[in-house]
This record gives sequence, structure tokens and C-alpha cells, in this order.
Amino acid sequence: MRWHKRLLAAGAVAAVTVTAAACSGGQVRGAADSAPQSGSSAGAAGGTADDTFTYVPNLDVVTDWDPASSYSNENIAMENIYESLTRYNPQTKKAEPRLASSWTSSPDGKKWTFTLREGAKFHTGKPVDAAAAKASIERTIKEGQGAAYIWGAVKKIEAKDATTLEFTLKYPAPLDLIASAGYASYIYDTTAASGDLKKWFGEGHDAGSGPYTIDTWQKGKETELTLKAFDDYWGGWDGAHYKKIAYRVTPELTTAWQLLQRGEVSFVQRLNAQLFAQAGSTDTVQTSQTPSFQNLLVLFNTADGPLKDVKLRQALQKAIDYDGLVAALKGAGVAASGLVPEGLLGNIPGMTPKQDLAGAEALLKEAGYGPGGKPLDLTLTYAQGDADQELLVTLLSSALDKLNVKLSAKPLQWTTQWDQGKAKDPSKRQDIFVMYWFPDYADAYSWFINVFHSEKDVQFNLSYLKDPAIDKEIDELPALTATDQAAAEKAYTDLQNKIINEQAAVAVPYVQNYQRAYSKSVQGYVDNPAYPNVVFVYDLKPGA
Repeated sequence: MRWHKRLLAAGAVAAVTVTAAACSGGQVRGAADSAPQSGSSAGAAGGTADDTFTYVPNLDVVTDWDPASSYSNENIAMENIYESLTRYNPQTKKAEPRLASSWTSSPDGKKWTFTLREGAKFHTGKPVDAAAAKASIERTIKEGQGAAYIWGAVKKIEAKDATTLEFTLKYPAPLDLIASAGYASYIYDTTAASGDLKKWFGEGHDAGSGPYTIDTWQKGKETELTLKAFDDYWGGWDGAHYKKIAYRVTPELTTAWQLLQRGEVSFVQRLNAQLFAQAGSTDTVQTSQTPSFQNLLVLFNTADGPLKDVKLRQALQKAIDYDGLVAALKGAGVAASGLVPEGLLGNIPGMTPKQDLAGAEALLKEAGYGPGGKPLDLTLTYAQGDADQELLVTLLSSALDKLNVKLSAKPLQWTTQWDQGKAKDPSKRQDIFVMYWFPDYADAYSWFINVFHSEKDVQFNLSYLKDPAIDKEIDELPALTATDQAAAEKAYTDLQNKIINEQAAVAVPYVQNYQRAYSKSVQGYVDNPAYPNVVFVYDLKPGA
């Protein structure tokens, strides 16, 4: 099951226009006149004056505490509680040490040996050794939930000694990148509970080795979760660090902005364009805008309905006002070039699509539709409350209306939209499905294996593309990435040409930019697109 993460992807933006919808026990979260809360005192320069970093998400934080299956919003906390063997560095575009201090791979890419750092402890007090790392990865694989598929290449894991962890793979794969994944890569103490470990996690316990451990968890409360420093963290606590983290759920953007202005919180995950511009000119606040690995996909139904005709799918690709959409996003999105965002192996420069209404009309006429031809009625589903997706739909409807195409667009909650897309009866599915996608680790393989590989039961292949030749190329990507990056680059280019140009299974209107607003007192923040919305708080320094 990999749906939780897509809730994050759709919902994070959906909350842009949701107003005070999240209620708990009669209390509306993010009430505009909220008073300062415990652990968050106003600082003169904005931001908290104490050692608490207060993060303002717009959705509930925790849906699953089990590090084996967690696949949703809780990553913003889990990445501060748990650690993986490696972590992706967006500057070097490589994995860097985390619990593993170094690693090697065999020339054929099928044997990987990681050396664990000495002195690391779990929050349970037990050492983070090779046997414990082996046990946690094997449990994650056995659970088979969330993003556990990332370990699909693993044939055998051996703890050679306390600090040496050896993987034997079924086929070559970039295991250093895989080990840095944002989900399913956590190393944890599988012996933490004497009974049912999953139940124990679900009660709000953790068994990580990260710099912070769970302090309080109050599901449904405005300050849902607080973390506190783990005194025995291997990195130590010398120098200036935040000793506590609070996650204060605030659905209303205006309220989040007011809290930041008043210095009651440290970091707001996302504002709208107007508020983000205002934040940029506010003395007590700093902002950042960072390219992400998250893009919007417009998936066309290649299996049933009128869009079985590839000419109609190509016509729809040409009808999208790509430039107008990006301009209207005012910095929150940039033009896409192919299916793979810039910064990842497989990105193709010069593949940015342009609106071509004359070309769209010609293709429609070839298929018997368009002005003067048969009317064409299409259905589309998108995320309810997502202003950016709504803008896409408005522009596309307007363009298609001039081409004698009626677009019936329905905004839906993600689970409803997804259920319709997976309907056993193909006649109940939509013609066009709109959703976001980002990779589980910093590798383009995630788009291809999850969204465009044939599936027996529909999960995320919501264009319903079934092409054995494309499947074969997708299956070869991990080995190529591990052994021959030039060949992998060529394969990615070929696949994108087939999927976007020849099959016309998808259009990619834009790639999101992450726009953050945070207190002037926060020092050292760097957005890492491989870990969407995560703030690695230990790396920050609380300023004056």
C-alpha cells in the first residue's frame, strides 16, 4: 500500500483553501485569536526565544507511527526521530553518511558493504549495530507496506560484525541512494517491545536513534506532537541546538502567517502567493523558494473511453496553457521538462511543452471531433480545495470549449478520487486524472515503476498504460542506474519519449517550488527536495 504518501502530496496543497475544516473535540484548530502556547514564547526579533522550534503544518501530523509502514505526513517528525544508513545531499546529488560512515559496492553493483558509525544508540538504550540494522530492514521488508518495495533488489543481508553490514542483491541497484529514502529506510530497535511491536509503536512510542524522541502526542490537539532532545545522541549537543520541537497544526494560512508574525512559531510550511510576498518584505521573517522533485501529472485514460484514441490524448496535451499556468502560480511552480524534474538523473532539457491550439484542433479533426465535428465530452477528477489544480482545470476547460470539447471536471477528496480511478468497472473511471507525484528516494525510477508500469490491480497507474516493451525498459532502470549511468540516462530519455510523445499517457504542466516562511532567528535552514516538507531541526541553530 502506497497511498498514504499521496494523501500528503494532494492534501498539502488542498489545505491552501480549506478554512478551519479540521476540528477536534469542538475546538477549531488554528483559531485566529489563539494565545501563545506553552513552549513557544515570543522573541523580540520574531520566532521563539527559547529552545523550541515550532513547525506549523496545515494537516494532521501522524497517521502511522510504525517506521516500517509509515508513508504519510509524519515524515516531518520521523526524520528527526529515526535515521537511515545514508541521507541524500541535494548539493552534491549523492548520498552522504548518516548511520553508515562509509560504504563500498562491488563492480557489478550486486554487493554493498556499509560500515556503521560507532557509538550510536537507540532511544531504548541499545546500541545501533549491524545486527540491529539487519533486523529492522528485514522487518520492514517482511511487513511489505508503505515504501517497503524500495528494498526489492535485496536477496540477503548479513551482519559480518558489529559495524559491518553486507547486502547481496538479486540485481544491481543504487543501494546507497535507496538507503537514503524518505520512507521505509529507517533503522530501529525491533526488540523495543516485549509484545506486539506494531501496537507498541501505535501507542506513540519510538525506537529510533535520531536526535529527538517523542515527548508528547495528543492526536487531534492543535499542538499534536512535541519532541525532546535525546541526550545520548551520537552527534552530541555541544553548541547551539533546538532542544524541543513542537508541531502546531494550523489549517488556515492566514492564522499561520499571523502566528509567525507574532513570533509564536518558527516555521510555516506553505503560504499562498499573496502571503508569501508579504512575508518576503517583513523584517522579522525570512523566506526561501526551492525547486522540488514534486510535479503535477495529468493522466489520460489510455484503456477505455474516447481517450483510447492517441490522437485525442495528443490533442489534450497541446490544449494545456502551460505558460499561462506557470505565470499564474507566481513562483510556486516552474515549467516542467519531461517527466523527471531537474536535479535527478533522467531529466531532459528542452522537452518543455507549449500550448498549440491549432495543432490540437487538427488532431481533433483527424479523430472526427473539433469545431464542426462531433462534440466530445470528457470527465476529469482533481483534488478538492487545491487552488493550483483548480486553475489548471479552469484554463483547460476554457481552451477545450473553443475546440468543441466539453470538460466535466469534478473536485474530490483524494480517497474518493483514487477509489474512482481504481474502480473495477472501467466505465466508472474518469477520462483524465490529476495528481502530484514525488519520488520515494532521489531517483526517477519511482515515477516509472509506480505510475507507468503495468499493474494487475490498479494502484497508481491511473493512465492504465499497458505496454510490455515499456515495462521491460522500466524493469532495467535500477541495474542501469547502478552500473552505467550514461545508459540509464539514455533509457530515461527513451521512456519519456514513448510515454509522453508516442503514447501520450500524460501531460506534465509544472514542477512545484517549495515556498517557506520562517523566523529570522532560525539559522541554517536548507530545503531538501528528497524529503518533502521535512525540517532537520538538529542541523539548525536558534539565533538571537
